[in-house]
Formats: sequence, C-alpha cells, structure tokens
Amino acid sequence: MRQLERIEEQSFSSPPLRTSYLKDSWGRLRSNRQVMCGLWILLVLVIMALVGPLLSPYTYYETHLPLKNSPPCAKFWLGSDELGRDIFTRIWWGARISLFVGITAALIDMIVGVIWGSIAGLKGGKVDELLMRISDILYSIPYLLVVILLTVIMGAGLPTIIIALTLTGWIPMARIVRGQILQLKELDYATAAYALGASRLRILVYHLLPNAMGPIITTMTLSIPTAIFSEAFLSFLGLGIQAPIASWGTMASDGLPALRYFPWRLFFPALFISLTMLCFNLVGDGIRDAFDPRLKR
Repeated sequence: MRQLERIEEQSFSSPPLRTSYLKDSWGRLRSNRQVMCGLWILLVLVIMALVGPLLSPYTYYETHLPLKNSPPCAKFWLGSDELGRDIFTRIWWGARISLFVGITAALIDMIVGVIWGSIAGLKGGKVDELLMRISDILYSIPYLLVVILLTVIMGAGLPTIIIALTLTGWIPMARIVRGQILQLKELDYATAAYALGASRLRILVYHLLPNAMGPIITTMTLSIPTAIFSEAFLSFLGLGIQAPIASWGTMASDGLPALRYFPWRLFFPALFISLTMLCFNLVGDGIRDAFDPRLKR
C-alpha cells in the first residue's frame, strides 16, 4: 500500500500537480478576453433572471388589453405583446426557464455520460461493445419522434422537455469519456497502480477521471446552449412550455406573425436566445483551449 500511495502522489492526479494544472488553466482562461466577456454577460443574465421580474410592477401573465402591442416606452420597457403583457417581465421569466433547462439537462447528461463512458472504457471488450451499441441505437431514434411520444404520454411541460433532452443527450458525453478512459488507462501511472493492487474503481476515481475533467467540463459547457436552443425550438413548435408561462421559444413563436408591424415582440426573445448561446459557446471554446495539455507550459 505504501508503494501504491507513492505512485498516486507522483501521478498526474496528485494534489500539487493538479492544483498547478488548474491554476495554469485558469490563467489561460482569464487572459482570454472573449471568454471573460462571455462570463460577465452570463453573470448579468443569471442575476437579471433572478431579480429582473422583481424590478417590474407587472407579472408575466398580467394582461392589459387596451395597451396591447405597445412599443418600448416608459410604461413597458421592452414593449407589450398581443394581450398587453409586459415583455420585459416575460423575458426574464423565460430566462429562468431556459437557464434551468440548459443547466439541468447538462448536469444529467454529464452524470449519466460519465458513468456510462467510464464503465465502457474501463471494462473494454464485450462490455464496451454492448454499451456503445446500445448508445448508437438510442442515438439513431429521431429526436422529434421521442418528443412527440413523450408529449402524448406525459403532456407538454417542463418535465417532458428535460426528459426528452436527456434521453439521448448523454451519448456525446459518454463517447468522449470512453475515449479518454481508453487512452488514460494505458499510461504508466495507471498501469503501475493496477500492478500494485489498486482496484479498477480506485484507479478510475483517483487517476483517470481527474485527468479527464478538461474534456468533461468542456463538453458539459457546450451542451448547455444546445439544450437552451432545443427548449426554445420545442416551445416555438408548441411542444414545450405552454401558455401562460413565459418562455423565449413561446415568445418568439407568438411574435413571428407580428414581425412586420410589431418587430420588438420577436426581436427581444430572439436577441436573448442568440446572446445566451453565443456566450456559452465562447466560454466552452475557451475552457477547451485552457484545458488543452498541449498549451501547458
């Protein structure tokens, strides 16, 4: 056991090296202006999603029919919709839903994908072949068909969207984790730990997964905008969030017929969908570059 502990202390997952690696990666991330700009914008979006509805005297479902389709003004900062509802309040309610769906789906995808990919990569052989063929079969099922079936069975709503997004959304994460485990388990420190009597679970937890955190975090970060766009797309088609709950997708769907005469009804939800996806993609690309071992000095 003493020899095994010394091997672990000298491995890439030892605390001093891991701390230095994370510090070095954070330094590269912080020096990327695009990434920091994206992080600050995302921080503002999260804060406004929490406090934005409190800044408005209206609720997301409160109607003012005599003031319907009002342009942005002092009374309605971002205008009103066809029922006289305040777009500013509805935008930030939609931000809550979009961010919740994106982050929740990404976390579930990460947990399921890491477990599935770790088992496949660590076991190898027939187990690896079986697990990856199952994931291939699931991935081949048409996405909209799954959503429609779940909507018929469970009804449209937030739980249905999350289940639909995570039913096959974990597969890219599983493939990436599997590839990392297959590569890392052949390195000297993993082989030495196994030769000294360490269990496969111990090697996975203390050696392999810590060294695969870069691709895992990057994949999770990039899956958030995908989930946000998918939620907006499903709500736009009427398969997601239902009225009167505000969602960026439902707001865009309601604003599309009025684009010619009341463009602000479509402009603002489309703007925030695009801005959120852009920021998450910038942050994800920056994290990928920051955790790239080839850039480590």
